[in-house]
Amino acid sequence: MNRFPKAEPFDLSIVREKIMGPNPLKLAEELLESHQIPQGGVVLDLGSGTGITSALLAREYGFTVYAADLWSTPGENMRFFESLGLTNKNVIPLRVDASKGLPFADCFFDAVVSIDSYNYFGRDPKYLGENLLPYVKPGGYLYLAIPGMHKDCHDDLPQELLTSWTPDQLDYIHDMEWWRALISMTEGVRIVDMHEMACHREAWRDWVACDNEYAAGDRQAWDAGAVEYLNSIAITLRKLQ
Repeated sequence: MNRFPKAEPFDLSIVREKIMGPNPLKLAEELLESHQIPQGGVVLDLGSGTGITSALLAREYGFTVYAADLWSTPGENMRFFESLGLTNKNVIPLRVDASKGLPFADCFFDAVVSIDSYNYFGRDPKYLGENLLPYVKPGGYLYLAIPGMHKDCHDDLPQELLTSWTPDQLDYIHDMEWWRALISMTEGVRIVDMHEMACHREAWRDWVACDNEYAAGDRQAWDAGAVEYLNSIAITLRKLQ
């Protein structure tokens, strides 16, 4: 039985060209396994990168998706979406700096999805409540898949992790209890679920099999056994009514 029927239709060559870390299609599909987003809902893909998760959300789930990212080119992403048969009625690419506020009306989105990016801008205790939650409808959901650690070890970082990453880079990665404490500081939102993701190793294998310099750099840590200290964390939040 195929564990990822929505990710599977994407050609392997496209996946390896577009992904920028552990396979975001599989992370997204596992994250949304029991999602509560309404049919045809309006979804923000926050930190959408090259747009492959936005394509998944639009093509395989039928959402209207706003693909928001600071570093990718909206025109290039739109051409990618069009190559998959999507139009600007399905998915809208935008250049957005998530850390500086979003250009949307209050209560605009049914849900926010963020794959492998929230940890870059969401570590500010005020971020969720001030910069993101206002744009979600009351009762709406936020689905986050973020790189994590089984147990925070920043005071004594293992050499396996330092093979590929500096201490400053690893400061973006924390364990579930760290995230639970941070999110609990925000009023108006409830933690529905938080767990380690089952596809973590598989998503990493897909990434280190890619032929680019970033995957090659991370492959050194993978080969050294860094994955034993790491996990992928799924977080589901709901904005209170």
